[in-house]
Amino acid sequence: MNVGEEICGEWLRHKKNCAFVQYGVKTQDQGEIDVLGLDVDRRHVYACEVATHLGGLQYVNTKESRPDNVKRLTGKFGRDIEYIGKYFRGYSQTFMFWAPVVRESRSTAKNNQSTDVQEFVRAIQTRFGICIETVVNDQYQSALNDLRQVARETTAAFDASDVMRYLQIEERLSKHLQNLKKQKSKA
Repeated sequence: MNVGEEICGEWLRHKKNCAFVQYGVKTQDQGEIDVLGLDVDRRHVYACEVATHLGGLQYVNTKESRPDNVKRLTGKFGRDIEYIGKYFRGYSQTFMFWAPVVRESRSTAKNNQSTDVQEFVRAIQTRFGICIETVVNDQYQSALNDLRQVARETTAAFDASDVMRYLQIEERLSKHLQNLKKQKSKA
């Protein structure tokens, strides 16, 4: 599990009430679902692919050294959809793509990450009739803000999540420093 996957998993846990979150779920065709969340009360499954590429979405075909975002993501989600359909019958399903940085290039650019995301989402919609929810750029920041709010409001330690514990420390430190400034200004 990488930190981006943990952010996704913690968001599923705290914002979508997933009692179970699993990372790196192996599928029968040697694929892997990055994050799987289960809301057992609602019988809902979330299957998420996470691309934590800080320079922007950068899947590359190593043989050709060319961007491979659309093909790679279409393949990953195709395998995810087949796996979820087989093993989670009777569950409602949400498929999500998480990436903190997806660049948008000029319309004349040879490669455009934002267009790549739109293309793979369209390909999945056409092939499977399923809409992929994207959590990219501003939506990713919003998800981080959701987790900050949970951390701000929770006093118990998040021992099982380094990400949540970090956010909790950051929020408590910020509040503490503000209080110190107020005390010093009154003195």
